[in-house]
Amino acid sequence: MTGTFNYEKDSDNIVTVTMDMSGPVNAMNDEYMALMGSTVERLEAERDSIAGVVLTSAKKTFFAGGDIKSMLTLEPGKGEAEMFKMNMEIKSVLRRLEKLGKPVVAAINGAALGGGYEICLCCHHRVALNSKAVQIGLPEVSLGLLPGGGGIVRMVNKFGAERAIMPLLEGTRFSADKAHAAGLVEELADSPEDMISKAKAWVKANPEAQNPWDVKGFKIPGGDAKNPKIAQMLQGGNPMLYKKTRGLVPAPVKILDVIADTLRVDFDTALEIEARVFVSLVTTPVAKNLMNFFLQMNQVNGGGSRPKGFDKYQTKKVGVLGAGMMGQGIAYVSAMAGIEVVLKDISQDAADKGKAYSEGLLDKRVAKGRMTEEKKAQVLGLIKATADADDLQGCDLIIEAVFENVDLKHQITQELEGKLAENGVWGSNTSTLPITLLAEPSKKPENFIGIHFFSPVDKMPLVEIIVGEQTSDETLAKAFDYSQQIRKTPIVVNDSRGFFTSRVFATYLDEGALLLEEGVDPVLVENLGRAIGMPVGPLAVQDEVSQQLGVKATETNMALDARLGDNFSRETASYRLSKRLIDEHGRGGRFHGGGYYDYPAGGEKALWPEIYNWFYNPEVNLPVEDVKDRLLFRQVVESLRCYEEGVLNNVADANIGSIMGIGFPPHTGGVLQYVNTYGVKAFAQRLAELEDRYGERFAVPQVLKDKAEKGELFA
Repeated sequence: MTGTFNYEKDSDNIVTVTMDMSGPVNAMNDEYMALMGSTVERLEAERDSIAGVVLTSAKKTFFAGGDIKSMLTLEPGKGEAEMFKMNMEIKSVLRRLEKLGKPVVAAINGAALGGGYEICLCCHHRVALNSKAVQIGLPEVSLGLLPGGGGIVRMVNKFGAERAIMPLLEGTRFSADKAHAAGLVEELADSPEDMISKAKAWVKANPEAQNPWDVKGFKIPGGDAKNPKIAQMLQGGNPMLYKKTRGLVPAPVKILDVIADTLRVDFDTALEIEARVFVSLVTTPVAKNLMNFFLQMNQVNGGGSRPKGFDKYQTKKVGVLGAGMMGQGIAYVSAMAGIEVVLKDISQDAADKGKAYSEGLLDKRVAKGRMTEEKKAQVLGLIKATADADDLQGCDLIIEAVFENVDLKHQITQELEGKLAENGVWGSNTSTLPITLLAEPSKKPENFIGIHFFSPVDKMPLVEIIVGEQTSDETLAKAFDYSQQIRKTPIVVNDSRGFFTSRVFATYLDEGALLLEEGVDPVLVENLGRAIGMPVGPLAVQDEVSQQLGVKATETNMALDARLGDNFSRETASYRLSKRLIDEHGRGGRFHGGGYYDYPAGGEKALWPEIYNWFYNPEVNLPVEDVKDRLLFRQVVESLRCYEEGVLNNVADANIGSIMGIGFPPHTGGVLQYVNTYGVKAFAQRLAELEDRYGERFAVPQVLKDKAEKGELFA
């Protein structure tokens, strides 16, 4: 199939250009350059006989932006000059369209993100379809890049620096109505026909249209870099960004630099500066990691780990057993997706308290104007809180979310599995207990699967699906579809003790505790945890999880070790210190009055002073890089072992799961992408150094040795 920009002139001499490239989406690549170039040439040639132009798309997406796969192939020192030249050619063609001398209107029928919205910005007017399919914005910062098609320069010239700065730095994606409210589009339309009609009406009404920056005497709204208010904003920008990015992600700082330059130079010079800075970012490790993560997210969300050959399944009625912290969250996200929910606990009072959690979250949405009272009542009406097992009859999915206790889970399966609809799925929300073991009492183990949610369920975007030895492909497909139905990203792993995320997460907590036992200053441990890009330090994380929960989980697994003849639950430093905090000081974590930290009412949390009397030794002076690598590499090594043991099926699930499930630093692209970027051979060598200094937990896994020897990446 050959792509085309369909060129159609109506009786009013208005040309509608409909972008219809050969791929599934319109994207900025060589084909685009040829098609847009020839289209603009024709418009210039026919300028005197046309009234104006409407630019729209034949695809569901208006325009998808840059070609990420081709950008990933660019290596430092190779091809930057060619990319700069191509970028300037793209800008030159858009500049010619902008200065056509006739009105040009973007009729936005689908998502216009990144390069797509940059095309819209060079038009003189924008009409968007008022549809959920429409998203508008410049999210390049999330890829480690900046808008390279004139986006920064035009946003600053259109809105002024103060209004442009946050959408650019945060990469905000606007729905159609919010884009209209923010001025990113000037009109909304109710249908595709209405959209084209409004676009043509604007062309007729504005025959002399041009963008304001091309009008003599134009000044940037709000003032340029000489304005004291703007100068102060720019000066304060870098410290603000450093606090947010910790210096790990270069793109936001570069965006701020280009905003500042746009305020100082003429429009066309600013476009050239933007191009140079854009190209300088493309080959950085962070950009490559984030672009790779974006592609892997598409792979996962596109069903990369879902068995083929099964129709998409819609869960209609879900039972949730246990109305505690996890169960109430599962009930909420299920009802928000329009699924009928039966929330069961051992008493009506407990079940009602679980439902009240959803009511509280919905009240907040109503208070913020994000939901109507009518919609709130509708969602709450989908949740039936009950103590009666018969209410579960006919559920096509039951998720058990009770305490991590094998015997209790077995008992519940035996009692309630029969309530499932024919061929219904039984899911266990467990973070460590083997699914094959939990499925033992099931009459249909092929319909039994692990569905591991993360807390708080309403905020955490990931679901870890665990396949037992007898779990069928059809059951996996249904669990995968349910996860997407409730708007979560599912990764799929194979059965083992602790699966993937729990195993890796535990190593971060344990390494922090080990450093504490070795006498390292706890402030240093926490700060270096944040410095590597983790959301918070390991001691603070342990407090959030709670020492009580950590000790219970470890002791449950120790009992399971004895039952299975296993040695999964070796005594860890995090267990030792958590037990000591509880037994000697009654400090079970943040929600139990305090743990490693004190939590004064209305004040900032602070490390509990007594911690310094335990182990701190001012003479201990470990190299900072060793501390940072220990906290980060420990998680990577455990991930490599999961990959080696077949717990992980693919690299994408490892990377997505590590970032979205346990907070592994996003700029790395995930646990296995981090190894690729570091260098497989170099990573193995550094691990060997750490093993020599700090012990066998840093031993080089065989899979890493094999990859290093063959010169292969994790792909």
